[in-house]
This record gives sequence, C-alpha cells and structure tokens, in this order.
Amino acid sequence: MKDFEKNVTDFLHDEQPFLFIIDFNKSKKLVYSFEEAAEQNIYFNIKGKGNDNHLVSKPQDKRPIDLHPEPISKEIYQKAFNEVKKELNTGNSFLLNLTFPTILNTPANLKEIYHKASAPYKLLYKDKFVLFSPECYLKIKNDTIFSYPMKGTINSAIPNAKELLLSNKKELYEHNTIVDLIRNDLSMIAKKVKVNKYRYIEKIKKGNQELLQTSTEIQGELPNNWKDNFANLLLKTLPAGSISGAPKKKTIDIIERVEIMPRGFYTGIFGVFDGNQMDSAVSIRYIEQIDGQLYYKSGGGITHLSSLEEEYQELLEKIYVPII
Repeated sequence: MKDFEKNVTDFLHDEQPFLFIIDFNKSKKLVYSFEEAAEQNIYFNIKGKGNDNHLVSKPQDKRPIDLHPEPISKEIYQKAFNEVKKELNTGNSFLLNLTFPTILNTPANLKEIYHKASAPYKLLYKDKFVLFSPECYLKIKNDTIFSYPMKGTINSAIPNAKELLLSNKKELYEHNTIVDLIRNDLSMIAKKVKVNKYRYIEKIKKGNQELLQTSTEIQGELPNNWKDNFANLLLKTLPAGSISGAPKKKTIDIIERVEIMPRGFYTGIFGVFDGNQMDSAVSIRYIEQIDGQLYYKSGGGITHLSSLEEEYQELLEKIYVPII
C-alpha cells in the first residue's frame, strides 16, 4: 500500500502520466508510467489516450469475434440467486451484483480481442486478461470529481425499449440504490456532492446490436491538496458500488460466499492520469485467461424485484465483444 500511495503521489506532483490498476478486493494495487506498462506488455486506451499505437496500426477487421460461450447452467445460477434472494429478504442487502464466469471456446486470443474491441475504456494486461468497459468510474478535472454509475440494461431491438427500461420498477430501484451509494462514497472524499444529470440513456454497442443503459452524473469538489492523498481517497471509495451493492460491506461478504470464482481484477478499476486530469473505468466486459482457458465474467444487480429468468438472461446478454 505504501509503495502504491507514494508512487501515485510522486507521479501526480511531477505531473507525469501514469496508469493504475486495482483489483476487486483491493489486495493488488498497481501503478506504472506509460512506458513501464508497455515494457511489461500492459496496453491501454482511454478515449484515445494510451500506449497501444503499434497494436492498432493495422486496418480494423470488422468481422465479429465468435466467442462460442459455454455458460453455467441455470441450476447453478439459481442456487446462488436463491441464496442472494434470502439475504435480501432478511435485510442483509438491498442490492447485490451477482457474477459468474462463462467458458469461451473461441480461437481468438486476448491480443486479437483487444485489437478488435471498440470501447471508451480498454485494457490488455499481459496474457492474463483483457477488458473493454463502457462504464466510467471517476473523473477528476480542475479539482472537481465526477462519477457516472451505470445501472439498467435492455436490448434496443426490443419494441419500445427505451420506455420499457425507464418504466421498469426493478431497474429504477436498482439505479436509485446505486446513485445513493455513490453519492455517499463521494461524500467521504469530496464536498458539495450533487447529481447533475439523472438516469439518462446511453447506447452501448454489442457486436452488430445495441444495448441501452441508464447512467447518472454525480459531481463533488475535492480539497485543493487532493494530490497529496489521492491513493488513499480513491481506495476509500472502492470497490465500486455499481458492481458490489448496498450496504457495501455486508453485500461483499455475501458475494464472496455465493460466487463460484474469485473476481480478481474483474470489477476492480483502472485509470490514467494524463498529466492534467484523471479518468478511470470499472473493469467490466472482461475476459480472463486461466491455465490456457478463456473465461468471460459477467453479471447483474439483484434486488427483491428480480426474477430468475431475467437476471440469468442479463448475464448471457453481456457476453459479447463490441465491434464497430
């Protein structure tokens, strides 16, 4: 922790660009200069800022990647789902993000997937994992911090998809719970926290399809000396509320008990400081290589209004590589 905190502080005060990566349970906290990351085969691109120019120099191949997923059975999912529902009904959690790994039988490798995936936040970590996230975690610009929790998903091909998403009581409850949690998290490290833009629709590419998701913009004011203590402030807010749940501590205890595989870097965060401002993402839309086998990790938020069929389907819907 001390090395991470010191290195981050040094980078910030020198106004030197750097990359940081933190896993779900905050046990691994990594920081690199852009050059150090490339030397270790760690490549990233955040809205055009990255160290991956040589990886994307070839003409983009628009053909979709056949993942050939082999999802867990509905019976395995149902066992965990029922346990989560029991915890919700007893008041130990109000919202829990339940995730599972899906085996991929694809000929594609991590580098190919990184090359072809289109997303605002991309990371390729050696031969370990690749992610292509649509979800911003925190941004900092001019001592102002922003968060953009993303909760609520529907396939845009469904008739009246936008209206169905916005009127869905389960999705509304889930979104409100996360917005409230993120506001509280930001209030631990910032002042004058407020919601600027509530539950607006964003379009997310899913191969040749499109998903609609609802997001909210939350803003706060950091202390002028935030660079002196940034690592500690950041860690206070983790793990991200949108991929854990509320109340956070009890919900994480349940997650660790009912999920069948450790999350690792999945649902952690990664981000960059470009010398002037910081931008970061939640590590979702994530493929990991374990003992030569690729796994796609995905999931969704469970509330007392959730149905087994809809939640299992959402887990499957999120298994894709976005290509434009």
